[in-house]
Amino acid sequence: MTNTFEAELNFDQLPAATLGFRNSIRDYAQEVVAPRAIELDQAAADAFAWDVIQAGHEIGLTRALLPRDLGGLGIGVLGVAIAMEELAAACPGVALAFGATMLGQTPVLLSGDPELQDRFLAQFAGANAVLACNAVAEEEAGSDLVIPQHFADASMRTTLRREGDVYVLNGHKRFITNGAVAAFASVYANLEGYPGATGLTCILVPLDADGVRRGAVLDKMGYRACLGSELWFEEVRLPMSNVVGGEGQGLAMNVAQGNMARTSVAAVSTGIARHAFEVARDWCGERVQGGSLLRNHQMTARRLAEMKIDVEAARLMYLRSAVKVDTELPAPELEPAMAKMFADRVAINTANTAVALLGSRGYMKEYGLEKVLRDAFGTRIFEGTPEALALAVTECLYQAGDDDF
Repeated sequence: MTNTFEAELNFDQLPAATLGFRNSIRDYAQEVVAPRAIELDQAAADAFAWDVIQAGHEIGLTRALLPRDLGGLGIGVLGVAIAMEELAAACPGVALAFGATMLGQTPVLLSGDPELQDRFLAQFAGANAVLACNAVAEEEAGSDLVIPQHFADASMRTTLRREGDVYVLNGHKRFITNGAVAAFASVYANLEGYPGATGLTCILVPLDADGVRRGAVLDKMGYRACLGSELWFEEVRLPMSNVVGGEGQGLAMNVAQGNMARTSVAAVSTGIARHAFEVARDWCGERVQGGSLLRNHQMTARRLAEMKIDVEAARLMYLRSAVKVDTELPAPELEPAMAKMFADRVAINTANTAVALLGSRGYMKEYGLEKVLRDAFGTRIFEGTPEALALAVTECLYQAGDDDF
């Protein structure tokens, strides 16, 4: 039994550049990533396949979101989301390594500051792969930094203070994807003297700066192909020009980049679900039980049909969200939140059903589905839990009115 990882996307109306990028990502996912997925998952927690990342860099994955005048591809959130589905169908950990880099790049892009963009984004156009990260989460501040109305009560410990013509950064960030390998981080810190996170400010931090320490790599349940770690900052002195958007503008920046990122996270969940469905579909088309192929059993047919419907629905939701994010200012909050909430549920449910359909084989590592099931739970956590996103969706409902479609 083999999983073809065939994408069932038919986007004849996509721009030629986006379609070409999707095709190159599909080839990379099938030929480079998928054959290594189990190996990367079972390697030591701190193992990192730079050769896989380098191959992705060479087809533009580290600069996909960047404008062409900075050496990027400029394909927008729609192109990135389609790429994330392709990658996640092969290995969501590899998808996340690139996705986290784009998340670290986003504040610099949103700043519109040519000097910042030249210093921090031009490096992604070089011959060697460079990664970035986004540092928001802390030991006691996770979802509170996703929900604006919780900012006043957030237990945030990373602080920023002004000393003459520099800022001094202190604190500790946890669960930072790419933190162990990134060149720089977009760090969210609270200005000293402000309660909770009400003075939230984004500042760019080269991770080789004095006073920066990378903590141990976390031993995660899934997404093991990308590295999550801690970052420590002790009296890190940074130029004023490294602040993105000005003091206290971290709330607006965090909300904007979250609305952009959730579309791609929904696409990752869709890729996970697609993988699980394809394995189950192939198995049920080969396995004979009770004298008949499993797919001919009514209960199995119902499960396969529902899995397929869910995958298609999740894809349509993230595509709609991506188009709105690419074409509306500011980026909308409702559609990305709904797409992510729905897709992460689809990923978990589809992976769970696929394991059940394969029975004991679904439980064995050699078939790969237990990895898919572990990975499925990751997207439920990052970029907003369902509980946090439910507040965002509900807030939008009451702002728009119940007659809004």
